[in-house]
Amino acid sequence: MNCITAISFISAATIVGGWCSTAQAQSVTLYGIVDTGVEYIHNANPAGHSLVRIPPLTGESPSRWGLKGVEPLGNGYKAIFAFENGFTVGTGNSGQGGRLFGRQALVGIDGPLGVLTFGRQYSMLLWASLYADFIGPNIYGSASLDTWLAAPRTDNSVAYRKSMNGLTVGGSYSFGRDASPTGGSNTPGEGSCAGSIAGNFTACREWSALLQYDANNWGVATAYDRQNGGPGSAVNLFNGIAPLAMTSSSNSDSRLVVDGYLKFEKFMFGAMWINRRVEVNSMSTPSVTSNQFVIEGQYKLTPFLVFDGLVQRIGDSQQDTRATMQLLRATYLLSVRTSVYAQIAFLQNSRNGAYSIVSAGGAVPAKGTNQSAGMIGIRHFF
Repeated sequence: MNCITAISFISAATIVGGWCSTAQAQSVTLYGIVDTGVEYIHNANPAGHSLVRIPPLTGESPSRWGLKGVEPLGNGYKAIFAFENGFTVGTGNSGQGGRLFGRQALVGIDGPLGVLTFGRQYSMLLWASLYADFIGPNIYGSASLDTWLAAPRTDNSVAYRKSMNGLTVGGSYSFGRDASPTGGSNTPGEGSCAGSIAGNFTACREWSALLQYDANNWGVATAYDRQNGGPGSAVNLFNGIAPLAMTSSSNSDSRLVVDGYLKFEKFMFGAMWINRRVEVNSMSTPSVTSNQFVIEGQYKLTPFLVFDGLVQRIGDSQQDTRATMQLLRATYLLSVRTSVYAQIAFLQNSRNGAYSIVSAGGAVPAKGTNQSAGMIGIRHFF
């Protein structure tokens, strides 16, 4: 995040309940991204119609604004908080099902022993893939084939991370992973799962773990994320087949991510493997396992012009669905904060597959139908 606007609050003394205490400086930063454009999608619905629109969710990056703050506590410790709102530029609506701070809402302590935070925050999957999946939340990216990869965040969670000499370990635990408002959810098509049910401690729980190592010009990481089922929950494979009911706490949806990246002066490469296993414990519906492989590359032709691209493949044998996808993108930096971009993507579905080329939703083709898409846009940091 390019965060450049800071407001500092400094008080020489604070009187609370008759006690006088010296207060240290607290900094609060306002930041954000505004990103939108116009896209074209061929075979955007089962009837084979094309679509031209301003995307409802993302371009190169999802639009957002937020506040984050830091207060030194002494001895290397500091209190931290973050509130982050996602919004749609075309309509001005809040994202994440209409939440005010749907992207993040957390408070915690950062210090020599690590970072401990509480609230709505990211699963360890995001931290594991942050560098290897550098195309990341782009409208045509890894999340086109698995939407959860662009937004692995959970409600009611406790998270911890600690870095030392390039090695990072972390974990998170959610007491109720998706307390979404009516009509909204963390992941489209998966319903809600608020959890914290008396007598059913494991319903709607989520936990994740991280192990990561970063050197000067390379890094590797692995993370595991497991979500339990519960009332109102479903699981979507994003392959055109109807979501599966996941209403029992014994049901689960887990992902294992293994990835790595390599940097040179002008080149950067990333590779990622995502193994997903869905267990719904139904006689009529066997467990489903999918494997997604992603390779990304980036070339900085000049300090102002960057080309990058992606090739990925996903498939599961139980539902007999597969897809292959390619992306090419060019970004030109008009300034430190403002850039324009153009991109084109292609997706090939297997006979029974109906994966979508866009992570923004609203463009699912007929089974066995290929798609192509393109977008021109502008992005501004503040």
